[in-house]
Amino acid sequence: MKNSLPVSLRVNGEPYELLIPPWRTLLEVLRENLCLTGTKRSCQEGQCGACTVLLDGKPINSCLYLAVEAQGKEILTIEGLSRSAGGLHPVQKSFVEKGAIQCGFCTPGLVLATVALLDQNPNPSEDEIRKAVVGHLCRCTGYVQIVEAILGAASEMAKQERGQATFVTDV
Repeated sequence: MKNSLPVSLRVNGEPYELLIPPWRTLLEVLRENLCLTGTKRSCQEGQCGACTVLLDGKPINSCLYLAVEAQGKEILTIEGLSRSAGGLHPVQKSFVEKGAIQCGFCTPGLVLATVALLDQNPNPSEDEIRKAVVGHLCRCTGYVQIVEAILGAASEMAKQERGQATFVTDV
């Protein structure tokens, strides 16, 4: 391809060698080159959070991040989260159980932002949760269920850490 660069990406633990134009965003490469469509395209301006992925454990708007800049970094998408957890991650389970998923369009970005939050702060306050998801727009839930789901995930992850996990068989 004319004007393309070789780029090595590590996505969900898998290495990829790509030839891409230098102006392609990480969102475009994830969706169009790697067929990882869990990362959503929405505003294209970094305002809605639907395109959030984790880059070296930190949430970023992949619609604003050039794919060439991700070289040498670990990228985690929603597809990789459940794969690494061997099923649904506790955050995903809590979102389902608390009704924090309605249309689901914003959910992948919110889930990944929550994972990053709980990795940094396993016991966040409601205010800390609201600050962590401030850049994520949801038109369906009104955020009450989302905050409840994050609190629930934090509680469940703390139980798992102490070896007191509760297992849900009917989901």
